[in-house]
Amino acid sequence: MKSPKGAGPKNRYFVVHLQKTAGTTLRNRLRKTFRPVQIYPHSQDGPNILGAIISLSHLERQWKKRGEQIRLIAGHFPLSTTNVLGADFTTMSVLRPPLDRTLSYLRHQREVVATDMNKSFEEIYDDPARFHSIIRNHMTRMFGMSVKQMRLNDGVYGNIPDSQWLLERAKKGVESLDFVGLQPEFETFWQELSENCGFDKEAAVNSNATKPKDAPESLKQRIREDNKLDFELYDFAVDLIKKRGSCRRPGGST
Repeated sequence: MKSPKGAGPKNRYFVVHLQKTAGTTLRNRLRKTFRPVQIYPHSQDGPNILGAIISLSHLERQWKKRGEQIRLIAGHFPLSTTNVLGADFTTMSVLRPPLDRTLSYLRHQREVVATDMNKSFEEIYDDPARFHSIIRNHMTRMFGMSVKQMRLNDGVYGNIPDSQWLLERAKKGVESLDFVGLQPEFETFWQELSENCGFDKEAAVNSNATKPKDAPESLKQRIREDNKLDFELYDFAVDLIKKRGSCRRPGGST
C-alpha cells in the first residue's frame, strides 16, 4: 500500500464531501492509499455511522482520542470544520452541476430508502428536512457555513438562510481548496490529485452511482429557482479551474 508523499504528522487530508458529486468514489479510491484506521470515520468511531459522518461534536471527540492516527477525513463536513481541529490539512472537493446533483440525490433516496421507493421525486423533494439540509443550495452551505452556524445543528444539517454573504464565503472557500474538481471531469481531477499527492492513481473504483431517469420539467424549474446560489457557485468553480488551467491551487499544499 502506497504512502502519500511527505507522510508525517502534518500530512493530513480533508475532503469536503458533497452529497452526490462523486465524493463516495473519491473516498473509496483514497482507501487504496490509506489504512482503514487512518480514515475518519472508522469502526473505532462508533456503531452509528450516520452520526459519525455528519456530527461535528462526534468528530471533535474522536479527534481528541485518535487524531494522531487520522490522515483522511471524508465525512459530510463543511470546509470550516478544518478551523476547529487545530491541524493542517490538504483540502479537496468535487462540485457538480446543481440540477444533475439534485436529481441524482432524489434517485438515490428512492433507491435506498425503503419509505421512499414508491414516492414521486416531488414528494421526496418536498420533505422539509431534506429540502433545507441537503437539497437547497447544499454546495454553498458546505463551503460557506461558519463554525458558529455549524454548531447550531452540530454540522451542515439544518435550515441556514440563503444570503449573498453565504455565497461570497462559499466562493472564497472553493478558491482556498488545494484541489478542486468538477464531477463531469472527475477523471482529470483524480489524475492530477493522485499525481500531486502520491495516491494510488490506479484505484479506478466508481461508487454510489444511479441510473439517469427523466424528471418533470416543472420539477427541474423548481430546482433551478431553489438553487440559484449553487448555480452561481458552480459557475465560479468552472471559471476558477479554467483560469488556473489546473485543479490545483497555485502554491497549494501536497
